[in-house]
Amino acid sequence: MSTAPKAKASSRLRRVLGMIALVAAAEAVFLLPFVLPRVFRPTMLEVFDISNTELGMAFSAYGTVALFAYILGGPLADRFPARKLMTVALLSTAVLGIPLLGGPVSFRALSLLYAGWGLTTILLFWAALIRATREWGEADPGFAFGMLDGARGLLAAVTASVSVAAFALLLPDDPELATVAEKAAALRGVTVGYVVMVACTAVIVWFCLGERAPDGRSESPAAVGFRDVPQVLRMPRVWLQAGIVVCAYVAFKGSDDFGLMARDGFGMDDVEAASVGTLSFWIRPVAALTAGWVADRVAGNKVVLVCFASLAVGDFAVWSGLLPAGPAWSLYVAVAGTSVFIYALRGVYFALFDEAGVPVALTGTAAGVVSFVGYTPDIFFGPLMGVLTDSAEGMLGHQRLFGVLALFALLGVACTLMFGKLTAAAAQAEAVSSGSRSS
Repeated sequence: MSTAPKAKASSRLRRVLGMIALVAAAEAVFLLPFVLPRVFRPTMLEVFDISNTELGMAFSAYGTVALFAYILGGPLADRFPARKLMTVALLSTAVLGIPLLGGPVSFRALSLLYAGWGLTTILLFWAALIRATREWGEADPGFAFGMLDGARGLLAAVTASVSVAAFALLLPDDPELATVAEKAAALRGVTVGYVVMVACTAVIVWFCLGERAPDGRSESPAAVGFRDVPQVLRMPRVWLQAGIVVCAYVAFKGSDDFGLMARDGFGMDDVEAASVGTLSFWIRPVAALTAGWVADRVAGNKVVLVCFASLAVGDFAVWSGLLPAGPAWSLYVAVAGTSVFIYALRGVYFALFDEAGVPVALTGTAAGVVSFVGYTPDIFFGPLMGVLTDSAEGMLGHQRLFGVLALFALLGVACTLMFGKLTAAAAQAEAVSSGSRSS
């Protein structure tokens, strides 16, 4: 009896398990630094006795450390297997979450924790994840990255919904009557679950992600490293891709405001505000998967262009005051519509490496360079968001924030148009060169 069918089935199973590990890791590693404040931001501000601006400064500490971790982590991902790098990253991220289990921490301690997470989630993790995903996708990068972010979104939606339900159960029957101590205890219960989830995901990655070194062999590292950074820096489309990521990431960071806007502009309580933030998580799977599928059949830069143009229109609508600050349905429509294009962007922008002409062997290094520039909003956007939302009561501060988001969306349109123009010119030059060689 031929062993070919068994080998094929085994290979398919390894691929499925590999993507499961990538998805679980990609979401779990950011639960503590980002998902917790995104879903429970109003509660965190009250329990930790910090302002929105101070929380933004903690995010800035993360972004400052991460900025250098991106550029250093890229070559590491091109030299060592993702399985080892990602497992260590997850375990260290979980360990850094342990101080939160003792109760609220000071602003200074929170800033130190975020600086530490900047190392654990980026230096050892991020570029390794991007490279492993591109290798998994092979000929269909759009599908691979769409699958990664879409499935992450589904996992995030389930996690966020369960978290909100658990949070509500840990509070008194009427959340509005809960004391600060009761809210702190409920938040601590959710945090315990997050720490355990991150640690368990490290085990999943270790056993399910294949021991595949970046050059495709089973043991020795690839012969690439920091010397390849200049080669990547000389690629104009890589810089434009970085600009696209900057603008898309600003839009994503802006989604942190959904819950706070629900409370300040629509008078919702903490549980209701958390449910508004959770809505965007449910949009993510469909948006990212659809965008990835379309990108493989049209062009990634065209999908990105449509998303930025749509975001610009929606953000300007909120900034101008067209969003009624009364009926809850208007908020849900705005959150759902904005989330579609935010998560479509996230499902596609790293799939642009093929269009940018980046060799597979340099994926980790290119991911480091793009991320070094692209995730600079981790440094400046948190404080900026805090200042804008704290600058006025009610909806006005949030409208000012959405005005800034609209400007970044327009900048994203400009970067995408230039990226598409250079990609078309490169394709034409390649066609001419191929014709000359064939003749």
